[in-house]
Amino acid sequence: MTNVNSLSVILGVGWNALKAKLTSSLIVVIVLLVTACSKETDNQVKSETMNGPADANAAALYKKQCISCHAADLSGKVGPDLRGIGATRTEEELVEIIQDGSKGMPAFQKILSVEEIEALAQWLSTNK
Repeated sequence: MTNVNSLSVILGVGWNALKAKLTSSLIVVIVLLVTACSKETDNQVKSETMNGPADANAAALYKKQCISCHAADLSGKVGPDLRGIGATRTEEELVEIIQDGSKGMPAFQKILSVEEIEALAQWLSTNK
């Protein structure tokens, strides 16, 4: 308590005034931290859906249909690594692979609609 009393003497304010200043400073710091964290989350969401709802829908399809074999980060588990797949396969090739299956991958033509297959292929083709 002597350090606090010394501080209040140095600053020329009473204990209650010092407490009020410290409390308001702490509130400002907490608000800034919360604001900074929420902006980071907003930026993450924006980057994941930066090309609009079509990308968000394709990402959701990937999570629902592909993640068990290709992993959440596209690094592959049972299936091949899809990171950079857009640099080696065209969108049309990806449509064909998703639709008809390939090398152990099942066909999705009876599971996904043509639009869903095309959206997923387009989304994957942007991974270069």
